[in-house]
Amino acid sequence: MTPFRLWVYLQTTPLFWLTATLAAFLIANALARAAHRHPLVNPVAIAIAILGALLKLAGADYQTYFNGAQFVHFLLGPATVALGVPIYTNLALVKRNFWPLVASLLVGAVIAITAAVLVAKGLGAPRTVLIALAPKSITAGVAMAVTEGLGGPAPLTGVLVIATGILGAVIVTPLMNMLGVTDYAARGFAVGLASHGIGTARAFAVDPVAGVFAGLAMGLNAIVTPAVIPALLPWLVG
Repeated sequence: MTPFRLWVYLQTTPLFWLTATLAAFLIANALARAAHRHPLVNPVAIAIAILGALLKLAGADYQTYFNGAQFVHFLLGPATVALGVPIYTNLALVKRNFWPLVASLLVGAVIAITAAVLVAKGLGAPRTVLIALAPKSITAGVAMAVTEGLGGPAPLTGVLVIATGILGAVIVTPLMNMLGVTDYAARGFAVGLASHGIGTARAFAVDPVAGVFAGLAMGLNAIVTPAVIPALLPWLVG
C-alpha cells in the first residue's frame, strides 16, 4: 500500500480522529507546560489550530471528525459532573461567600448577555447573530440548546462559546493582575462565569481555589443564563 493510499484509509477511520484529538491536546499541553502556563499559550487554542490544519489537509468534514472524536464529547458530561468533588471539598469556603456569589452570579450573567448583544447590535450584526451571541458565556451544550430554542443558529453559538472561553482564559490573569484582584475565589468565579469550561481549566491551572470557584460559577451560570435570556432578549434585540 502506498503512503497516499494508507493516509486516505486512515483518515476515514474513527480511531484516527480520536487519536488525532488526543495527540493534538498532548502536544498543545506540552507547549503550554514548556511556556510555564503563560496565558497566551493556551492549550485549547493550540489543539484547535492543529486539528483544523489536519482536517484541512485531509479534506475531511466535521461529521467524519465527530464520528471518531465523539467519545471525547461523551466524556464532557462526566468531567463537568466531576467538578462537584472539589466544590464539595471546599464547601465551607463556598458557604462563607454565599451572598457575594449570588450577587456576582446575577449581575455577571446579565452583563455577559447584555454587553455582547448591544455591542454586536451597535456594529450592525443581524438578529440571528445576536441570538447566537447571547448565551456565549455558558457551556456549549446548554448554549447551543438555548440558541436552537430561540430560533437561532446553534453551530454559530458553538463557535462563539469556544472563542469566548479561549479569550477569557488568555486575558483573565493579566486582567486580574492589572485590576489588583488577588482573591483567587473572586478571580476563579469571574472567569468561570464569563468563560465556562475553558476558563475553568485555566483557573485550575493557576490555583486550586480559583478552579473550585470557576467550576461553581460555570455550573450555576448554565442554570441562570437560560432563565434570563428569554426575558432580556426581546428588549435587547427588538
